[in-house]
Amino acid sequence: MSMHMKIESMLNYHTFEVPTAIKHGIGAISHLGEEVRALGSKKILLVTDPGIYNAGITRPVEQSLEKAGIDVVLFNEVEPNPPTRLIAKGSSVYAEHRCDGLVAVGGGSSMDTAKAIGVEVTHEGTVLDYEAAEGKKPLKRRIPPLATVPTTAGTGSEVTQWAVITDEQRKYKFNTGGPLIAAHVTIIDPQLHTSMPPHVTAMTGIDAIAHAIECYTMKYAQPVTDAVALLAIEYAATYIRRAFADGDDLEARYGMAQAAMLAGLSYGSESAGAAHAMSQSLGGIVPVAHGQCVAAMMGPVMEFNWKGAPERFARIAQAFGLNTTAMTTNEAAKAAVRYMYELVEELEIPSLEDQGVDKTQISRWAEEALKDPQTIGNPRDLTLADYEWIYKRCFNLVPSTL
Repeated sequence: MSMHMKIESMLNYHTFEVPTAIKHGIGAISHLGEEVRALGSKKILLVTDPGIYNAGITRPVEQSLEKAGIDVVLFNEVEPNPPTRLIAKGSSVYAEHRCDGLVAVGGGSSMDTAKAIGVEVTHEGTVLDYEAAEGKKPLKRRIPPLATVPTTAGTGSEVTQWAVITDEQRKYKFNTGGPLIAAHVTIIDPQLHTSMPPHVTAMTGIDAIAHAIECYTMKYAQPVTDAVALLAIEYAATYIRRAFADGDDLEARYGMAQAAMLAGLSYGSESAGAAHAMSQSLGGIVPVAHGQCVAAMMGPVMEFNWKGAPERFARIAQAFGLNTTAMTTNEAAKAAVRYMYELVEELEIPSLEDQGVDKTQISRWAEEALKDPQTIGNPRDLTLADYEWIYKRCFNLVPSTL
């Protein structure tokens, strides 16, 4: 896309849709059954991962559905970075049992899996045919009634219009989506979040902050996405340390759940920026946990990006709670970057190296990131050398510019 085209698409025609009804509250999960019944479903496929299921976290979900007289078919085989073969398996279980709706319980992987199953059972072919890429087909039909029940405060997939799926043949993570893939209803109950261990709280929480920062500073930003992004950053900065330190702090869990949901809405119908381009392309090749990967990259990405939108980064510093009144715009922007580095350290996020990423392959990772469509929305122009520099900062191979 040429620079001229990029600006044209950026300024011409904005859209913001929220196809998902958002319901929340402490104990809100008890209402799930009646919400699903109101959507017209009588037999649902419950999509979750074995860890959540074996820990008993889905029990209140099943109880609410059973109480409303809804039959439940269990599909508890979700894995991180869900691959196309998992989607195919889920679709066949859905069809075999003649389900007429979906309930996803868990993190982004469970919700993305359910969305992609929804695509396959309403469209010809496989989810791969509907990759958000030039020359591929757009979605034509609304997915079956889907209720999302997040148990982490991270991806915001409960309200986003995207599913991120891994194509194992290409070693590539792709997006599929648009308003037709969004959940019909989400139930956000902070009581389901208290089971998150500290490291999951940390990585999913910083992932939510990353969504908000990337969407607030991206070239597709608009007033509605700005509003939810800034509030997401404020909530997360207020509550993330408390949720990390005390897993049973329901106020902090509630605040983080709202932060993740608001950050999910900040995507609008567009994409993010360099951190998500890097983590998505890397995650297709190396089995890294998405949130942890994004968290380790955010400091270096912000260090590179702040010059592209100094006023916006200065506003992020305010949302973080920093007193910027005596600072210039550039000083405040840099203060926001330093805050992110400190937060990642405080919440004990492992470095990319500790996550098993091999620093000798930086040029390969950089090439993959440059191909990712989310590169286009980044506030600062990106070349292959720029991505290599950001990766080198992740491994402390080049000095800080702050």
